[in-house]
Amino acid sequence: MPIAFKEWAVTVRALAEGEQLLTLRKGAVTEPDRHFTLEHDRFFLYPTFDHQRYDLVRESHQPELRRALEEGVWPDGEPPLHALVRDGGIGQPDRVRIRAWAEVAATWTVTDPRTVHELAPYYVWTTDYAEQRLAWRRHQPLHVILLRTYRIPRPVTVRAKDELGSCANWVEITRDLPFEGTPVLSDAEFERAYEEIAAICDARVPALA
Repeated sequence: MPIAFKEWAVTVRALAEGEQLLTLRKGAVTEPDRHFTLEHDRFFLYPTFDHQRYDLVRESHQPELRRALEEGVWPDGEPPLHALVRDGGIGQPDRVRIRAWAEVAATWTVTDPRTVHELAPYYVWTTDYAEQRLAWRRHQPLHVILLRTYRIPRPVTVRAKDELGSCANWVEITRDLPFEGTPVLSDAEFERAYEEIAAICDARVPALA
């Protein structure tokens, strides 16, 4: 079965629109030794809802939280917007819409908060929240994963085999989906962003002795 990478619904939409180009990860509680492992280099993007909140998304992008609710299908209808003010306010729907897939273009591990701050043009979270991802389990580096994202021709509604709950990074999709579609950025646009992100991430990599 196809594999999908779990990310907030608002982030999935941003990736699918070229407004976000990377994700930041540390180990999930379900992973061995709670260390993040990039198990796949190509995957669909699976939207989640239970941890995203207004105060964790930059103000300019907060209106997208309303539109991000379109990525889920709940049996009792779309949840109210006021539920987005607290963690866990919106539970996972029975079905989600898959609208994009991504391939890993590059990865880095970083430990310096200044690096996370300088990457802010390439994500839609607040910088405070991004730095929280770095600070969590301070002894572990933060994985910066640059994604080349593709929109599939038509969003597909699926039920997911989600045995490990919201804390897992990966989930199996219960229907076959082809890796086809249009890249959200042109080759030239993506190459330019790649060079800028690489320069930020490489700037504070400790020199080998």
